[in-house]
Amino acid sequence: MSSQSPTVVSSASPLVHAGNSERRSVDFLPSIWGDHFLNHASDSMMIHESAEKQILKLKSEVKRMLDVNSSLPEKLNLIDQIQRLGISYIFEREIDEALEQIHQVYFERNAGDDVDMNTTALLFRLLRQQGYRISCNVFDKFKDSSLGSFRESLVTDMRGLLSLYEASHLRVRGEDILEEALAFTFTHLKRFMEEYNNNESHSLPITRTRSHSLAAQIGHVLKQCLRKGLTRIEARHYISIYEGEGSHSEVLLNLAKLDFNLLQKQHQKELNDIARWWKELDFGRKLPFVRDRVVECYFWILGVYFEPEYALARNIVTKVIMLTSVMDDIYDVYGTPEELQLLTDAIERWDRGKTGQLPEYMQVFYKALLDVFDEIEEKLVDEKGISYRLFYGKEAMKMQARAYFDEAKWLNQPQYIPTVEEYMSVAVVSSGMYHSNHTCSST
Repeated sequence: MSSQSPTVVSSASPLVHAGNSERRSVDFLPSIWGDHFLNHASDSMMIHESAEKQILKLKSEVKRMLDVNSSLPEKLNLIDQIQRLGISYIFEREIDEALEQIHQVYFERNAGDDVDMNTTALLFRLLRQQGYRISCNVFDKFKDSSLGSFRESLVTDMRGLLSLYEASHLRVRGEDILEEALAFTFTHLKRFMEEYNNNESHSLPITRTRSHSLAAQIGHVLKQCLRKGLTRIEARHYISIYEGEGSHSEVLLNLAKLDFNLLQKQHQKELNDIARWWKELDFGRKLPFVRDRVVECYFWILGVYFEPEYALARNIVTKVIMLTSVMDDIYDVYGTPEELQLLTDAIERWDRGKTGQLPEYMQVFYKALLDVFDEIEEKLVDEKGISYRLFYGKEAMKMQARAYFDEAKWLNQPQYIPTVEEYMSVAVVSSGMYHSNHTCSST
């Protein structure tokens, strides 16, 4: 019913009788990860003091690089490289100040009319993704006024085409020129890759050394543009490409590698803790009908916020999403209508005193749910001195349960087909959109 976690089904079991009702059952495949993250050695997660000192030194050097009074292309390329390497979160203030200054100089003072396509596209993308209202009319100068299309002379500028292709993915409805840019750049970038793969890239006006790195970027972006990628995955991919560029900065490269490894160790440690919590719940034995997707749920939240300061948020939201996944399976697969009514009422009341009124298997889930929210409240008070926001997280969980129950009632009344409007009013909630947003906001 919902999209709380990946659903992989090995086989569907027949209906099982449960009193006067029939209980459905589905055999989900076990987690492909097993105890991999549970068995991570703690010493492998330690960071040496020398590495921390090196990171501090490299950070200072990058800040100095951002403060240097350089040309527009140099400044934009530096910011772009920092972002692609996954270390921009370290320099948020410096990047904000640099882009604000660039915006003032090149747009408010109309000083950017003479820049090339690569610089214009990079300028447009970096500023628009930062929240600046940049008009797509900046690309008008690259169109043939007589034909109304992009100039054919641009097709030899592969770096410019790549930048324009990336920029076109930040278009909004009604920006026809960016729709044209997307089609135009895709056609010529694809042709470049075909020629490159056929060992004909030497016919293009770029050196073979540069073409290898450029081809790697183009090949990747044609499969998935930067805008749609996950920051850490994109960073890992770009680190390898960037290292192969002859003009790369050793400072940026070394910091990116150290930072990636440092954060990876932290994420592994966090997942180790969450996997241990999940193992101790023993749902695999007590609730064998539910999905074990703890790694996938953690990875989902890692895509929302990966930065080190959000460790508590990742821990909280992953646990809540895992319990929501369990609740989904109870409503969707295993619970009878009578049992689901009891569970919905218990969640609505949020009272441990109601635990004994539930079937034994539901008691296991209900206790775990209340325990997690008690843990969240304790952590929020200890680390942030606040807990009032937890109220909204609980209310979102109650909304989720009511939506699951509505869908379960439809499923148990096959003769009834809800209208599109009726279904959407429930599905918007059961999809987890509100629930996830409220949980993230609570942390």
